[in-house]
Amino acid sequence: MRKNQSSPALARAARNTYFKAIQTAKRVHRSQFLANVDSRSVWDARKIAAGRAPDCFPTLENASSPIDINNTLLQHFFPPRPSPPPPLILLAFKDIPPVSPAEVSSALRKSSKTSAPGPSGIPYSIWKQVHKANERLLPSLFTPLLTHGYHPLAMKKANSIVLDKPGKPDYRTPASFRIIVLLETVSKILERLSALHLASAARSLGLLQPNQCGSLAGLGCFDAVATLTHEVRLLQAGCFKVSTLFLDVKGGFDNVCANKLANTLTKEGVAAYLVAWIKSFLSKRQCRLIFQAAPKVFCRVAFGTPQGSPISSLLFVLYIASLHPTIPQGLAISYVNDLTITVCSDSVRSNIRALQYFFGVIQRWGADLGVAFSVPKTELIHWRTLKDRSDVSFASIVINNMLFPPSQAVRWLGYWLTPTIHFAVHFLRGLALAKASFTSI
Repeated sequence: MRKNQSSPALARAARNTYFKAIQTAKRVHRSQFLANVDSRSVWDARKIAAGRAPDCFPTLENASSPIDINNTLLQHFFPPRPSPPPPLILLAFKDIPPVSPAEVSSALRKSSKTSAPGPSGIPYSIWKQVHKANERLLPSLFTPLLTHGYHPLAMKKANSIVLDKPGKPDYRTPASFRIIVLLETVSKILERLSALHLASAARSLGLLQPNQCGSLAGLGCFDAVATLTHEVRLLQAGCFKVSTLFLDVKGGFDNVCANKLANTLTKEGVAAYLVAWIKSFLSKRQCRLIFQAAPKVFCRVAFGTPQGSPISSLLFVLYIASLHPTIPQGLAISYVNDLTITVCSDSVRSNIRALQYFFGVIQRWGADLGVAFSVPKTELIHWRTLKDRSDVSFASIVINNMLFPPSQAVRWLGYWLTPTIHFAVHFLRGLALAKASFTSI
C-alpha cells in the first residue's frame, strides 16, 4: 500500500529530474556551440537563435472587417497597373523545339520537395512521381503551350501569405507586413524551362551587362562582392581616391512593364514564341491573400513579375540591364535590384560630384522604365588602404535633397564591407549577433 501511495511522488520526481536534465543539457550544448562558432557556423547560430515570434494580426486603419483588410492589403501590395491584353487568337509558332523528358527531369531535380504548393495543394513530389511513371506526360503538356506562346489561366493563380515584419512599432499600416507568394508547382516547372531558354538567348544575344549578377548560373552574391572589392583595390593601386554609392531599386519586380519588356526582347532578337509566352505569363494573374480571418477569394492583380517564380528575377535583370552606365574610371555592378556605382579621382570631393551625376543619369533612365530608387536606403562609402595616412573624409552626398554621410560599415548582399575592406569585421558582426541572440534566450 505504501509503495502504491509513493508511486505518484516518485513519478513526479523522475519527471522533474528528466526535464531538469534536458534544460542542463541544452545550456551546456548552447555554451559549447557558441564557444566553437566559426565563420561557417556563425550564421546558423544566428538563424537558430532568432526563432520566430507569433504572427501579428493586421489591424489596419479604416479597415473594420476582413474584407476591408483584404482590399487594403491588395491595394498596397498589388496596386492597379496596365496589363498587356492577351491575344484573341493563338497562332502556332514554327520550328519550336519540343520539350524533352530530360529537360523536365532537370527542372524537377532543382525543385525542393519541401516547397509549399500553390492553391491546388499539389507539391513537387507528386509531379516527380508522375514524371517517373510517364516521362512523356509533362513534355506533352508544356510543348503546345510554348508552341502557341500561351500560359493557362489556371496556372496563374497564387496564394499570398501575409506575414508581419518583426520589430515594427505597430501593425496598423500595410507597410508593416510582407507577403510570400506560393505559385502552382506545375507552373513553376514550365517557368524554369522557359528561364533556361531565355537565359541561353540572353547570353547569345548579349542582352545582359557584364557586371550583372543574380538569377544567372555561376554569378551569385560572392561574385558581386568579389568583383566590387577587386575593382576598388585595382583603382587604389593607381593612387586614386575611390568611392561607392549603394542603391536599391524600389519595388523591384513589381515595376516591370510587360509591354516594354516584350518590346525590348523583340527588338533584341529573342524568339517570338518566348516573347509571346512571357506576355501571356505576365497578364491576367490572380491571387488570394492568406491571413487570419481572410475571405480567401481570388482577385485579379496587375503587377510586374510574380514573386517566387523561377523566371521572375531573370526578367527583372533583363528589364534593368540598361541602368548600367559606362564609367570611364569606375564600374557599375548590380545584383538583381541592388546596384552600386563606383568612381575614382584625385579627391573625394570629385568622387561626390561624379556619383551625383551618374545617379541623375540612371534615375532618368529608370523613369523611362517606370523604375525608381528607394533613396532612404542609399549608402555611401569612401574606400581607404591600410597604408593610407591621410585624414578620414566625412564628405557627404546629397541625393534628392537627402544628405548621406559616408558609412564606416555597409551591409551589402549579406557581407559587411568597411572602408579598408577588412573582412574580419564581417565575421565579428555575425558572431556578435549570434551571441546577443543566445544570451536573450
